[in-house]
Amino acid sequence: MRKILPTITTISHSTWQAKIKEINEMGLNEVAVFPTCLNAAARKKLYKLLEKSSVKSIPLVHLRSDMELEELDYFVKKYGTKTFNIHSQSESPIPRDYLKYKDIIFIENVFNPLDEEELQNFGGICLDLAHLENDKLTEKEKFEHNFKILEKYPIGCNHISCMKKASCISEIGTTRYDDHFFENFSNLDYLKNYPLKCFSSIVAIELENSIQEQLKVKKYIEKIISSKFYR
Repeated sequence: MRKILPTITTISHSTWQAKIKEINEMGLNEVAVFPTCLNAAARKKLYKLLEKSSVKSIPLVHLRSDMELEELDYFVKKYGTKTFNIHSQSESPIPRDYLKYKDIIFIENVFNPLDEEELQNFGGICLDLAHLENDKLTEKEKFEHNFKILEKYPIGCNHISCMKKASCISEIGTTRYDDHFFENFSNLDYLKNYPLKCFSSIVAIELENSIQEQLKVKKYIEKIISSKFYR
């Protein structure tokens, strides 16, 4: 069964608390959690709020390399987390003690091409479909490299965000059409270009939008994926 999960994202430090409030108001018990932009002190605050929330299950957590092993243990034991993702070693160091969970840690395609040697040491790929689509538009060689690797390693989870018509320049100087803020459903139509095999059993909606808006996005993604079964 495929899980498409609303996500507590933390790119904007002003919205993640509001997302937890929404989750409580709706009584949601299952979400993905991306503490990607939170330092240790802010993560402690996040964990305390989660413990007081309606959340019982967190299938996917986006790691950052300054997280202690005890934090991974916490998610596994308290929320039954079965999947982690992290950026590649070339973008941020992966602590050696994370190898305890190597079979359930998946390497995300972000700025650098996927490294097969690194993938062999972990569970496989966290396929961010918007990053992949952006590469298709701006870095053809990288796109082709990563797309070939998808045939060789398991896709353990997905991130789904938006594609915009206008580009911007990232902090490292690359051209980006992918974006973490949803405006309309056409932002998601790029997903129609990818075969069913690109969608794993755990899909996280990586948007800064409210949980209510993410649930609308979830329904739209479900329609796109369902249509692929009948092709």
